[in-house]
Amino acid sequence: MAMDPAGRPRKPGALCIGAQKAGTSWLAQMLGQHPQVWIPPFKEVQYFNHLFIPGHRRWIGWHYRQKFQEIRDRHARAGRPVPPGLDAYLHDVTRGKMFHNQWYKRVFAPAPPDAIPMDLTPEYSTLPDEGVDHVAGFLPGVRVIYLIRHPVDRALSQLGMNLHREGRRPATLADWMAEIDNPVLYERGDYAAYLPRWQARFPDLLVLPFGRIARDPQAVMDAVESHLGLGPWPYANLTDKVFAARHPLSVPPQAIAALEARMAPQLAFLGDHLGADFAMETR
Repeated sequence: MAMDPAGRPRKPGALCIGAQKAGTSWLAQMLGQHPQVWIPPFKEVQYFNHLFIPGHRRWIGWHYRQKFQEIRDRHARAGRPVPPGLDAYLHDVTRGKMFHNQWYKRVFAPAPPDAIPMDLTPEYSTLPDEGVDHVAGFLPGVRVIYLIRHPVDRALSQLGMNLHREGRRPATLADWMAEIDNPVLYERGDYAAYLPRWQARFPDLLVLPFGRIARDPQAVMDAVESHLGLGPWPYANLTDKVFAARHPLSVPPQAIAALEARMAPQLAFLGDHLGADFAMETR
């Protein structure tokens, strides 16, 4: 990853706002290869949700500790020391007061002058109206990407991740039904609320269906390059899956049926708002 140690604080020129479990890590791995894009080493900056979603603040500190240690562990496993410039950068952005305007711009300071700094934080899709207003005012002209996954598939993937992180496994059908009733599964996938909110402020927002990543990843990257004003790039590992089936679940059919019924309005919204073909491509 190229870093400009003398770089000045700057704002990002592009955002990927989600959705969680909809391919943002794959997109980050692809764009991380492009010399005209610079992504922070921890990918998700979690700035605007820290400002406007108080409930997220309790775990964002963990996010930073976990990601920075992950970066150091990754270098250790490879038998390489963390480069001094990267170590100094990580230390700088976690020292003192965080999550204010100047701090956010410092996060992107190492971006080379000819690269677009990019913030890929899926939680941004869930911002309230005043949060999206703030983004539009603070980042005028920023280019925004929103990846959309089938509501049921996305929720099941999130459920698997959450259960893995918490070291839990439902034992009975009643336990599974309680998991399906957990509102946290629906907060990240409320496309009917979030998408119009973002499109109202960013009418040129690029919306892409998750299923297209598997079927035609080059077409996805062509659309992304066009949206961000990038030149073409020969991406390596274009067809590789990221975090595929890391937390496989065997969910009872009754629980899946309940989840499908709960998500039916979201799927209907996608069909009405983006078209039946788009809705089909979300899986």
